[in-house]
Amino acid sequence: MAPAARRRITVPGLRGSDRAVPAATVARLPLYLRALVALEDGGVPKVSSDQLAAHAGVTSAKLRKDLSFLGSYGRRGVGYDVAGLRASIEDEMGLTRDLPVLIVGVGNLGHALANYGGLSGRGFRVVGLVDSAEPLIGTTVAGVRIRPVTELEMLVSQHPGCIGVVAVPAMAAKEVTDRLVRAGVRSILTFAPVTLDVPSGVHVRKVDLAVELQILAYHERARTEAVAG
Repeated sequence: MAPAARRRITVPGLRGSDRAVPAATVARLPLYLRALVALEDGGVPKVSSDQLAAHAGVTSAKLRKDLSFLGSYGRRGVGYDVAGLRASIEDEMGLTRDLPVLIVGVGNLGHALANYGGLSGRGFRVVGLVDSAEPLIGTTVAGVRIRPVTELEMLVSQHPGCIGVVAVPAMAAKEVTDRLVRAGVRSILTFAPVTLDVPSGVHVRKVDLAVELQILAYHERARTEAVAG
């Protein structure tokens, strides 16, 4: 089934101009994309909404509603064309080209991120590594040379539209974020366990491993108590 005509939409990270998409829907699109990639790699040409929803871990009703924002509808009895729907989501998310990524902070976390092969396979390319530690300057990680923090703004200017990744200690996160914003970065992923204030139009995604572990600890305690009771 050829992908249906798609309406352009206006959300952070997606291109277009005529329809707003709920933030929750945007957050689920990567789940659908991951499921579609796995299905395509497995040689599956068509998938029903129930099957795709199961792979993505959502209900089929929620999946159909989410995909309707892209103007993508499956056919009853036929389902979705896996390759076509994957291309549709990648296009709307801006993943049809390698998006430049600039990582600030090349400690253990930044080093691991730079070496993560999953980035290149999902539409991202690490174009810059920045750190303030003198022993690291000039060394390379995954083929990318680490630059001094004084060159941060220059790297941003060389890679317009880059995504900034803040992998520095909490005490330095605000300063780094402010510099990225002043240099023109409008999309930032931070691993620092602090709240960052940014201007309107700058989008920040926060990954706090401690918080995620605390949530899992709650569920583990609840499960243990349920078994014991």
